[in-house]
Amino acid sequence: MEVKEYIRKNILVFDGAMGTMLQDMGLKLGELPEELNITSSKTIIDIHRRYINAGAKVITTNTFGANKIKLKDSEYSGEEIISSAINNAKEARGNSESYIALDIGPIGQLLKPMGTLSFYEAYDIFKEQVEIGVKYGVDIILIETMTDLLEAKAAVLAAKENSDIPVFVTMTFEKDGRTFSGTDILSMVITLEGLGVDALGINCSLGPLEMLPLIEELTSYASIPLIVQPNAGLPIVRDGRTVYDIGKEEFGEFMKALILKGINIVGGCCGTTDEFINELYKLTKGRKPCEVINKNIVGLCSSSKTILINGVNIVGERINPTGKKLFKEALKNQDMDYILKEAIEQVEKGSNILDVNVGLPDIDEKAMMKRVIEEIQAIINTPLQIDSSDGEVIEEALRIYNGKAIVNSVNGEDSKLLEILPIIKKYGAMVVGLTLDKKGIPEKAEDRYRIAEKIIRVAESYGIGRENIIIDCLTLTASTNQEEVIETLKAIEMVKNNLGVKTTLGVSNISFGLPNRGLINKTFLSMALTRGLDLPIINPKDEEMLNIINAFKLLNNEDKGGEGFINKYSNVEVSKENNHKENKHMDIKEIIKRGLKDKSYGAAKELLKIKDELSIVNEELIPALDQVGNDFQSGKIFLPQLIQCSETVKGAFEAVKESLVRNNRSSISKGKILLATVEGDIHDIGKNIVKVILENYGFEIVDLGKNVATEDIVNKVREEKIKLVGLSALMTTTVKSMEKTIKRLREEKLDSLVMVGGAVLNEDYARLIKADFYAKDAKESVNIANKVFSEE
Repeated sequence: MEVKEYIRKNILVFDGAMGTMLQDMGLKLGELPEELNITSSKTIIDIHRRYINAGAKVITTNTFGANKIKLKDSEYSGEEIISSAINNAKEARGNSESYIALDIGPIGQLLKPMGTLSFYEAYDIFKEQVEIGVKYGVDIILIETMTDLLEAKAAVLAAKENSDIPVFVTMTFEKDGRTFSGTDILSMVITLEGLGVDALGINCSLGPLEMLPLIEELTSYASIPLIVQPNAGLPIVRDGRTVYDIGKEEFGEFMKALILKGINIVGGCCGTTDEFINELYKLTKGRKPCEVINKNIVGLCSSSKTILINGVNIVGERINPTGKKLFKEALKNQDMDYILKEAIEQVEKGSNILDVNVGLPDIDEKAMMKRVIEEIQAIINTPLQIDSSDGEVIEEALRIYNGKAIVNSVNGEDSKLLEILPIIKKYGAMVVGLTLDKKGIPEKAEDRYRIAEKIIRVAESYGIGRENIIIDCLTLTASTNQEEVIETLKAIEMVKNNLGVKTTLGVSNISFGLPNRGLINKTFLSMALTRGLDLPIINPKDEEMLNIINAFKLLNNEDKGGEGFINKYSNVEVSKENNHKENKHMDIKEIIKRGLKDKSYGAAKELLKIKDELSIVNEELIPALDQVGNDFQSGKIFLPQLIQCSETVKGAFEAVKESLVRNNRSSISKGKILLATVEGDIHDIGKNIVKVILENYGFEIVDLGKNVATEDIVNKVREEKIKLVGLSALMTTTVKSMEKTIKRLREEKLDSLVMVGGAVLNEDYARLIKADFYAKDAKESVNIANKVFSEE
């Protein structure tokens, strides 16, 4: 039975952890688990058989890290390892009716803008794994333990474009309901469902009890089968080693609660063994899966913010060259800071969505659209509307967009529907349908309505639901089409009431060629809102237009209790003061907080005319970074924005350093810190993030990389007279290396303090291994460094 058919009738049981079993069988420090597919195939086969005998219906191949980045130092190729892993699984399966899932984990490097790996490089890495899996015969592609939604998207596209095998995806969340990079559950659901995955869910990081509130949220959003693979509870220290805090019976009881919430695919992650999986088998045997209900969520998202269109939402119109001379010049000159400033200001003024149009005859629209989207998504998390009529531009934009976007637009022409709608379906986007065809824009509302019906009918034939369709009944200027103003409004009302889709409108088009345009725009906006306009495309810098929308939300019962209206208008003087501040020249602190990388160098050069270098660092750069760090810790911004702001400081520091050299002054260093991922551990994402943040606070970093031997760390600390050492470990097996390194530093009586961090660590374990500090994230490492060097 094909696996998709099986999960319609049964609860599907996956196996448990591979690493836990290998540790129990004597996995050596620093040994790549994936190489054991070749060097110790009998061990891998035995583990698979134990899971099958315990009742697992799915065997997961031992290929979690079998990508060319993680295997670059291996003597075996990816194909040798993956093919051996699949053959081991097949031998273990024998004649049993089990499925084999190709396990694909994270690459181990951050994608841009957080890191240096491009989307296309990531795609190629995943594609290679998928093609090998297809060649040697697997039943499922399991993309698991993802923290970056864009990396998950690259893997999904690689799987779907190079195979027809069912694709399951799991991401790993913290207790606050967000991944390491800031993705929330709803953003994951609407993005991955849109990409057409066959099942999605959560694995690793948490135990089943801690996952319960996340599962409640997940089941309220998802419209496809859900998979959950928790750890065996939370990591604790017992007899000097890291273990997990619940046994198989507790695991089974907690998992029962998750199944009752609507989970139809279950398994285990870190700490779970065949005994845990046997509990799942007993729990699910004979139990019918919960019915999967379509939630019809109407919304779009970035990787960390979702906009549900259940009321009026403002689409900012300013990233568009039409009628904007300065914006056209910015596009021609590739002036990203001008474009980013427009994006930031629109969000600050109240835009919920940003329209992005970069179409000019004399630029490469596809390349510019890609760059603008990447740059905007690096500094703000507001969802975007991709505005183009070119299919190639739209596909490129949707491919690298991190989340679910709106595409503006298609129309009633058959050729345009045929070109654009398959792209919309493939990437799971929302689409704006314009009520025009080859004959142009109809004069009468009824004719526009008929075009809207056609667009919806054709979109549905491609599998695009009405929750993903928005109709634009089109605004014509009243100066030449006065009689048709009311026809537009009538068409909005007909579409909204009869077709069950959302509506949008470019409001300011109404006033072209007329005096007092603002008055006309405001009046038309008010009229359109009462007819059912959901997504007005306006200039959010027009305060009076915003006032109308805020008042409408209050009167239309969207602003419950009037909270938003009262908060905004209870102190008019504050608003005036803020407007006055915005008219001032942007200072360097604001440049850093907004992440405008290209402006920081010049701003620092200007400051150096009136301030000395140390004053700039201590009074401008560090306070700005502190504010950004506080915003990160409080959840106002997320990892991409934190890194972008930190990178922005680099330009300012460069100007400061040049001034120091020019004036024969000593370079600025707040202190020297050694960073290393300990021996046996090849994961250094967290360490690399810490490095970026610390460097931009003015600390000098000695980075020894990953899988660093204890003696190499000790020797470097002695040689460089290091005051603070930062050690990282991501695997439970390598925390012992961390403990060994700290012990050797103490034995050598070196005058250094040690901070530790990593996913498997906590405050208690840091104390147990005699570390001086525990850094739960990059910002905390800065706090520790400041404390250490200020005391010095």
